[in-house]
Amino acid sequence: MRAVEDALSRLGGVATRAELLHVVTPRELRAAVLAGTVLRPRRGRYVAPGAEHARRVAHELSGVVSHRSAALAHGWKVKTAPELPELTVPRGRKLTQGARQAAVIRTGVLTRQERADGVTAPLATVLACARALPFDEALSVADSALRSGTVRPRDLAARAAEVAGPGRPRVLRVLRHASGKAANPFESVLRALSLDVPGLDLQPQARIEVADGVIVVPDLVDRPRRIVIEADSHEFHTKRSQLVADCWRYAELGLAGWRVLRFSWEQAMFEQDWVRWVMTRLVDPGARPPGHGAIWLAPNGRTPQVPAAAVG
Repeated sequence: MRAVEDALSRLGGVATRAELLHVVTPRELRAAVLAGTVLRPRRGRYVAPGAEHARRVAHELSGVVSHRSAALAHGWKVKTAPELPELTVPRGRKLTQGARQAAVIRTGVLTRQERADGVTAPLATVLACARALPFDEALSVADSALRSGTVRPRDLAARAAEVAGPGRPRVLRVLRHASGKAANPFESVLRALSLDVPGLDLQPQARIEVADGVIVVPDLVDRPRRIVIEADSHEFHTKRSQLVADCWRYAELGLAGWRVLRFSWEQAMFEQDWVRWVMTRLVDPGARPPGHGAIWLAPNGRTPQVPAAAVG
């Protein structure tokens, strides 16, 4: 059952049956649902139990589900599901210490409809995440909202002119770069990291013509610099046929003059400084590493792990 929970987490906290069956068996999925470690709110759709738990806690505290918990409630994928429910309560509401330990609680103005539904409205959820969360987390939510069709690009553009108060630059940055073309949070995170690299302009899901007029659609493309960056998702690379197709695509892209980088999910999530540094060197090979050390260290204090098979 743990395999199902891990797969659901990597897929953004919500997933279809088809997505999950890339990496787990039908028996494992059924067992996880029966045990309650994964919920099936409707046929073919699966979510982590935290989404339903957030609604219960919000009801007990007379608040509403908000931020990443609201994103999950809307059926959107997130970079990381919150360990505690994320809630918003009306300003001035007094909370016990126990209540504060049961959830991540913020205060705000809630509409009558939000109080009735128990969850912040879609557009309000995107804006709240953009104001409160790290950029890669917030961009993942905004991309998911656009991808779902619940929030439209013109909704974000219209609201951008009204954004004010603390966190305004963060909110505007998310609204400016959000894209419904992003396939998943993994890809959103890589694009968020690339936006810190001067001279790099990656666009999601761009079409490229290679040998014999065949069209391929890499995850991220900087067309002027002929750079391709792929989010190498384990859940879509478990079959031999997929490996063969990937090898063909990367070979043809290379022959067509494209430079291709592939990053694993673990690297995008946990070695972000190293990923930025690799992207920086791709754009500017003469760039000096951050800091004064002669060797680049990953955020965990070690050089990024290189599988033995890659150097043997």
